[in-house]
Amino acid sequence: MPNVELNVSTASQGGNAVVTATGELDLYTAPRLQAALAGLLREPVDRIVVDLSGVEFCDSTGMNVLLAAMKRLKEQGGSLELAAPRPAVRRILQVTGLDTVFTVCDAVPVLDVG
Repeated sequence: MPNVELNVSTASQGGNAVVTATGELDLYTAPRLQAALAGLLREPVDRIVVDLSGVEFCDSTGMNVLLAAMKRLKEQGGSLELAAPRPAVRRILQVTGLDTVFTVCDAVPVLDVG
């Protein structure tokens, strides 16, 4: 079985941040995303967008990482959005009802560079 990685990168501008994840988000790779989100939550950030366009698979561990980050950000007065989930990830959101919990957008917003 191939070892599937999860690559996570972040970009922030002002109070907005985009976290881009590519690969598979599961029990073994979720801590990488959790660490990136935790790092952003220590900064003054109002909005985090998680770009899921490169995520081919996401299990309950990955969803829990996203839920926990959204909860912490809400407590700080901010918001967390999911952007461009692939059909498999979108289906998980729909089946679990999380598509009504998260704000899900079809495209990744461009950060304001002004």
